[in-house]
Amino acid sequence: MYEAVEKSAMRKIYIRLLPFAILSYFLAYVDRINVSFAALTMKGDLGISATEYGFALGTFYWGYFIFEVPSNLVMEKVGARMWIARIMISWGILAGITALVVGPTSFGVVRFFLGAAEAGFFPGIVLYFTYWFPSYHHARIVSGFLIGLPIAVAGGAPLSTALLGLDGMLGLKGWQIMYIAEAIPTVAIGIVTLFVLTDLPEQAKFLTREEKDWLSAKLLAERKAKEAVKKFTLLQGMFDPKVLLLALNYFGIVTASLGVLFFMPQIIKSIGVKDNMTVGWLTMVPYICGGIGLVVWGRVSDRMNERRWNLLGTCVVSTVGLIIAGMTMGTWWALVGMSIAAVGFYGSKGPFWSMPPMFLTGTAAAGAIAWINSIGNLGGFFGPWYVGVIKDGTGSYEYGLYGLALLGAIASIVCAFFLHIPNVAKDAVVEVAGD
Repeated sequence: MYEAVEKSAMRKIYIRLLPFAILSYFLAYVDRINVSFAALTMKGDLGISATEYGFALGTFYWGYFIFEVPSNLVMEKVGARMWIARIMISWGILAGITALVVGPTSFGVVRFFLGAAEAGFFPGIVLYFTYWFPSYHHARIVSGFLIGLPIAVAGGAPLSTALLGLDGMLGLKGWQIMYIAEAIPTVAIGIVTLFVLTDLPEQAKFLTREEKDWLSAKLLAERKAKEAVKKFTLLQGMFDPKVLLLALNYFGIVTASLGVLFFMPQIIKSIGVKDNMTVGWLTMVPYICGGIGLVVWGRVSDRMNERRWNLLGTCVVSTVGLIIAGMTMGTWWALVGMSIAAVGFYGSKGPFWSMPPMFLTGTAAAGAIAWINSIGNLGGFFGPWYVGVIKDGTGSYEYGLYGLALLGAIASIVCAFFLHIPNVAKDAVVEVAGD
């Protein structure tokens, strides 16, 4: 009987939550990475060097870092519906304001506040999923949610470059039109969030009483199993060695990923592609590959109910792809290397984000998930800044990619030797009241 109830409940929850999560993350990443396409014309219009561009991009992640943990703790107190709506509306407004920047300083300032506005969105959604999904669904649901990321890059690439082509309309530059046009849907969906999101399963009108009882019992059993091993306070969770090692692994993955992401259109252009629209279409290729890796690796990890060795495989794949791209820079093989790297970058997401909830609960989980994400996302500052400095210094992206590959190798070593986290929740026994 429970199998039928579980199947029915999970189907309804996936249908209810996953499309919204994908759409919201799609908008988040379009608003975050459209600067990589704006750079094709914006840098020249504002007189920004590659180093200044990389530094200004990275200020986003300092705002993100500072406000990430407080944001997640607030969400746990006030609920996901209100807080995620606030995040989306505020970041949408800041994304549109980027159209008003006049140089590297104002660009960096706006990017910082954009990061502060968006802080807590990603870890908030990951935490939100733990309120609704048993542990053996975590890699699948996180991978499904994150499919919005490669879709945003793949779909946002031709969209952004097409908007760049509207240069002169309404007296605006093409990059200004792009920022404004892509910010409006985020504000609109943020408002819609207030009416469609449900904070907890107990409040869900779309679930039957039987389905709510089963889900509550299952999640409670998993929580008891984890807390029987150790119940963490907020500070214990944030500074537990396993959490810090996860943060180090994630820092390596994110630094390598975003170091490539923000310069990919320019790397593709350096191959000899002249037309901005063609650059946009070609940028889709690595992220289509990344999307496939994201979904497939998430399902494989859930079917195996195994996280660590799946994560290691993705780290190795991303490292190898970056080395290939660096060795073949200036040729079309560099695009192949970046596509392989993207499979590893995005394939890592499901296994990785299934690991913190394996031993953390409650406020400790809220704080630690945000802490890991905030430390990892500092790579969003160091990756683009480092690649920009190397490009200005050497005239090529080759050595920048080798440095990013080294970070991928460090993430692999951390995973291989230090990330042993037993999954105590997988054998949790469910007891439904009244049975």
